[in-house]
Amino acid sequence: MVRFSQTRWIMLASLLLTTAVIVGPTAAAGRAYRIEVAPELDRSALRRALAAVPAAGVPGAVAAARTGRQSWIGAAGIADLAQARPIRPWSRHRVGSITKTFVSTTLLRLVDEGALGLDDQVGRWLPDLVPGVLGQRVTVRMLLNHTSGIGNYTDVLLDSLSAVERVGSTPYSPAELVSIGLGLPRTGEPGEVFGYSNTNYILVGLVIERVTGNPATDEVTRRVIWPLRLADTYFPGGDRTIRGPHAGAYFAPLGVRNFGEYGMTWAWTAGELIATMDDLNRFFRALLGGRLLSAATLAEMLSTVPFDPEAPEFGGYGLGIYRTATPCGEVWGHDGGVIGQLTISLHSRDGGRQASLGSNLSHYQLYAAEPHPIDIAAQEFLRVAHCPDSPAGAAWTPPSLPGIPAIAGPAPNW
Repeated sequence: MVRFSQTRWIMLASLLLTTAVIVGPTAAAGRAYRIEVAPELDRSALRRALAAVPAAGVPGAVAAARTGRQSWIGAAGIADLAQARPIRPWSRHRVGSITKTFVSTTLLRLVDEGALGLDDQVGRWLPDLVPGVLGQRVTVRMLLNHTSGIGNYTDVLLDSLSAVERVGSTPYSPAELVSIGLGLPRTGEPGEVFGYSNTNYILVGLVIERVTGNPATDEVTRRVIWPLRLADTYFPGGDRTIRGPHAGAYFAPLGVRNFGEYGMTWAWTAGELIATMDDLNRFFRALLGGRLLSAATLAEMLSTVPFDPEAPEFGGYGLGIYRTATPCGEVWGHDGGVIGQLTISLHSRDGGRQASLGSNLSHYQLYAAEPHPIDIAAQEFLRVAHCPDSPAGAAWTPPSLPGIPAIAGPAPNW
């Protein structure tokens, strides 16, 4: 979700002597919590792999894994640095760009109802915001798979350390965010190539509103969240807090300041959602299992454009969901990064094997020239959850994944 220019970061580093927070193992770091562990899920291996994530440097981590009907949830480390209280597996978490999969699913349910078409011109629905030739050339499908060529507004909105402070206390309207994105240089011709842009999903939210006449977040709640009974998943709107049990949020370049209270109107339908790891697994299981969309529309959703046309083996982006490689085959899902919290949620195509992992530290890779230990530990947890029969440290090197901050280590590129 959040992206920062590496050039700007290097310039800032020369001016601001900020350092990443490295939190060593604590008594709580090895503590994990679990429910109904299946024989197929090696609970000891999952517990060890999860505990290694805070041991590598984040304050705390939460996770949920599933094989068939058997599930496990866990937590390791601490929720906040001030009180050193342990993080809980049911902690609610800002999941950033995983919001896009929920929003895309909502729009695709409208497609199933015949309310609009994937190849409708955006200008048909939003002539006031995307007028003229651009509105005629860009389609709804191009917004969903990031081939519109429209610039990414967060590249401007979050371009400095001072902006991080400002953005969380400033209310933004969707129209403002779209205006910023449309004012940026084009990343390509419409339909030409994948170019991740949060502006696309602000526009998707506005299309949902124009089609239904209702707030987009209400439509996502009514069409996806409530039917699946995702009791811990919601849009905060103007509320700066995370309701219910939750961890802090630590943005490494600014030290130990807790960004757990942070305004998210700047993210809206591109990245505002709050959820638990277990709720994410339930959502993706229903989606990939065909409970939310018709077979034809789900097939459209899973039709991808390559992240890199010269390396299609690394995977690609569908309509609000992507596929990527693991040591034991392809998985589907999304990742998300906001100020102080990171999430990745990956699933087998049938939803039979799942893993979601969240942590409460972001941008720790700022000064890392080599793969960061946190990246390696997170990758190992996902390997244990998805590919338990593969050897430890098995190669897993997809490209930089889209919803995670641009300055990141090796895949899954936290």
